[in-house]
Amino acid sequence: DAHAEVNAINKAKNQTEGATIYVTLEPCSHFGKTPPCVDLIIKSKFKTCVIGTSDPNPLVAGKGIEKLKNSGIEVIFGIMKKECEDINKVFFKYISTKLPFIFIKCGITLDGKIATKNFSSKWITNELAREKVQKYRNYFSGILVGANTVIQDNPSLKCSLKSGRNPFRLILDRNLTISNECNIIYNNEDSKTIIITLQENENSDKYNTFKNNFNISFILIEKNNTLKDILFKIGELGIDSILIEGGENVISQFFKENLFDGGEIIVAPKILGDSNAISFINGFSPNLIQDAFSLDNIKINLYGNNIGFEFYKEEGCLLV
Repeated sequence: DAHAEVNAINKAKNQTEGATIYVTLEPCSHFGKTPPCVDLIIKSKFKTCVIGTSDPNPLVAGKGIEKLKNSGIEVIFGIMKKECEDINKVFFKYISTKLPFIFIKCGITLDGKIATKNFSSKWITNELAREKVQKYRNYFSGILVGANTVIQDNPSLKCSLKSGRNPFRLILDRNLTISNECNIIYNNEDSKTIIITLQENENSDKYNTFKNNFNISFILIEKNNTLKDILFKIGELGIDSILIEGGENVISQFFKENLFDGGEIIVAPKILGDSNAISFINGFSPNLIQDAFSLDNIKINLYGNNIGFEFYKEEGCLLV
């Protein structure tokens, strides 16, 4: 869609001559999905452009600033630079690595469970916490779960916010085990369901049924592909950020391979007390407490009597 500069200038209704425009990120100077924003700024006869941070995209990377200066527009750079970098972390990671920004979300009981041993899980967290989850779904480009979560919970993985945006629904299903009775298959009217499965499943009966009858897209992988390989394939589709919603195996794998950028674990004041109930993470066996997995840059969020532990690898993320 149109970039922020274009929207702002259009709303100004030709009253921009001699004005100042403030942008968090260096205006683009190349033709992409839209024309260069610097050209519109110059055409609109701004006097000054205040820029928070430069654009790491090699297609821009200082060229936008240079073009503005050469046109006679005063450029003031670095105002609130750190804050502008923080709110652009998703874009910065994706544009520099081609890997999506990974955010892990889960709601757990006090004893770390996401479901009973019979897979009952609705609802562990309260309504306020679940509203936050919908904001995450609206914010991130994709949402990823494993096949077991689809089979047991039959989620829609859509955003229920008014005027919200549905993320791409990514299902990690190597053996193509889910059925066409799942919500994410037959409720694919927006064509945003993508199944990640082994190459050998291509052109199987189920593959062709999903593709031809339900407009499902596929990412085909090899048996030896790593989780990072899969993330690169997702990034190739232009999906710059992914909300990880589980289940246990998927969350554990992202932690084990250290492939997350942040997340939020929301704890409800409930106790199952059953060692057979489903944990949100498993597969670690430290002998010493100092070897426990520690989360950094913690922000505490309160949702009534639920507590969210929001965490990031890097300090200063400002996302949702």
